[in-house]
Amino acid sequence: MTETTLSSEEAAPPHAIRRVRHETRRRALTVTAVETLTPRMKRIHLGGDMEGFASLGADDHIKLFFTDATGASAMRDFTPRAFDVAAGTITIDFALHEAGPATRWAATAAPGTTLEIGGPRGSAVVPDDFDWYWLIGDETALPAIGRWVEGLRSGVPVLTAVAIADAGERQSFKTAADWTGLWAERDLSGADDAAALLALTDAQPLPPGEGFVLIAAESSVARALRTRLAERGQPKAFMKAAGYWKRGEADAHERIED
Repeated sequence: MTETTLSSEEAAPPHAIRRVRHETRRRALTVTAVETLTPRMKRIHLGGDMEGFASLGADDHIKLFFTDATGASAMRDFTPRAFDVAAGTITIDFALHEAGPATRWAATAAPGTTLEIGGPRGSAVVPDDFDWYWLIGDETALPAIGRWVEGLRSGVPVLTAVAIADAGERQSFKTAADWTGLWAERDLSGADDAAALLALTDAQPLPPGEGFVLIAAESSVARALRTRLAERGQPKAFMKAAGYWKRGEADAHERIED
């Protein structure tokens, strides 16, 4: 993925993906409300001092600080689903997919529970000037995918392809974009995520014009999808692929490149 650093006086060329660095600090926040979005996804609203907080990219990551089962400190990456600096609020969605410190914390979080966050260190700002968008991933990508879909301009085509456990994990998004949502349900397909998502996307022709593709899933899955779409002719400069987790490893997050 090509990124551009511009001065305030320079006009960005078409499709320029801009990297912005942020000042970061650790913040102590308090849970104000908890929602159950689906059986395996919790939405937690927090409030506190959000002065200076900035997140310009839909797939930005902040650090959340927990205590693990042994009492040691643990950090995990999460996407800010929504935030309001003036109101001092932030919303974070938790996929309850493993028995780690984040899942344990989210399972018992209630109004008054505290949490410390840090970041994001920077944003990769993808302009809303592409002809179309494809957003592909698993449950861990849904916060970024949802935020992205909701923020796109009116009428622009956006396709999402997401691997989920079953039909109960589907989400809906309010958007002015022309959104098509595809779901790979593991309880029906029986396929692994790579095979299921490849089948979904292989069945869709790449739209005409210049489009942007986001891929976020387990590292090997993200790599397989990026390779296939590049083989189909999608320019690598207009793809962003990330391993949001890696099988058998804790707190693994990697950018997928050649």
